[in-house]
Amino acid sequence: MSAAPPLRVLSIATLFPDAARPNFGLFVEKSLRALAAQPGIELTIVAPVGLPPFPLSLHKRYRALRALPRTESWNGLTVLRPRFTLIPRVGARYNPAKVARTVLAAVHGIAFDVVDAQFFYPDGPAAMRVGATLGLPYSAKARGADISHFGHDPATRSQVIEAGERAAGLLAVSSAMRGDMAAIGIDPARIAVHYTGVDGARFSPGDRAAARTALGIDDAPAILTVGALIQRKGQALVIEALPALPRVHYWLAGAGEEEGRYRALAARLGVEGRVHFMGPIANADLPQLYRAADAVVMPSASEGLANAWVEALACGTPIVISDAGGAAELVTSPVAGSIVERTSVAIAEAVRAILANPPSPANVAASLGGRFDWDRNGRELAEHLRRCAGR
Repeated sequence: MSAAPPLRVLSIATLFPDAARPNFGLFVEKSLRALAAQPGIELTIVAPVGLPPFPLSLHKRYRALRALPRTESWNGLTVLRPRFTLIPRVGARYNPAKVARTVLAAVHGIAFDVVDAQFFYPDGPAAMRVGATLGLPYSAKARGADISHFGHDPATRSQVIEAGERAAGLLAVSSAMRGDMAAIGIDPARIAVHYTGVDGARFSPGDRAAARTALGIDDAPAILTVGALIQRKGQALVIEALPALPRVHYWLAGAGEEEGRYRALAARLGVEGRVHFMGPIANADLPQLYRAADAVVMPSASEGLANAWVEALACGTPIVISDAGGAAELVTSPVAGSIVERTSVAIAEAVRAILANPPSPANVAASLGGRFDWDRNGRELAEHLRRCAGR
């Protein structure tokens, strides 16, 4: 009896790391690596690169993107990086069609069984167009802002809903995200929850004092936020909580447009000496950083299920987070931390409680209950795509 032919997957991933942005979409890369490791999977990844029209494309901001190879092996995965024209700020409604055209040109002559969209917008409506052209079923995954922003923006909402209606199958990063999709009119019965993974060999409890020494952090209480310095992530609320948290130092890992405002806020509140802007942190350095913190504090306005939440808990560090996305699916035990209102008062109270009675790192890590595993993530994705392809 002959073996079943491999499932030929075309994955569209506008969020995918590259040499210019090594931390960009790391969770997508890890999920696709886990998928490629499954038996009977033949994976082609297209990670379209958006560049503005000439002469804006010559700006130094885009120099590193222009230099990216059109095809490369990235951590063992073959990745195609065709270009499409991006209209900054106002062109979001046109991106799915542009992405679809560049994907079709990049894979011309290659046969597939199913199209996989790794982010719901623009990847989902792009996959819908590619699938229609090639006569293939497609799947799309919702992760956060692709629904909370693009699913509500009048310029893009209709494309998100249409992509949801026509897909052979849909994925959501949390049960809460599935509820958000249902709220804009996508049938929840067709959406499977697909949790992210975490590398347990790297993200695990360790010696907090040793981690602090390695990073040059003294023995003062330390709280941490990992993520872009943007308004939605809520770092301003944490800075505003610091006057009520004497001696506590706040470390911010990430970069973004709000940094100047955050620095000014810290100065105005007289806490600038306790607020430390670290800039972007390489993924390899994150476990040590999580271990060094007494708590990871992330009062986001919206999330799907933040990878930083999972990574922090895996390292044994409790989290203080807002009731956003899949928060309640993660903080299932008091040792994991707290879900709080998005106010500086509530944040300060939760941090004080953790500092007064710090949980055992081993118990914090155990609160994940083995639910977040990359091999499981890849196995479930393979099974889902086989169902979409009628296998």
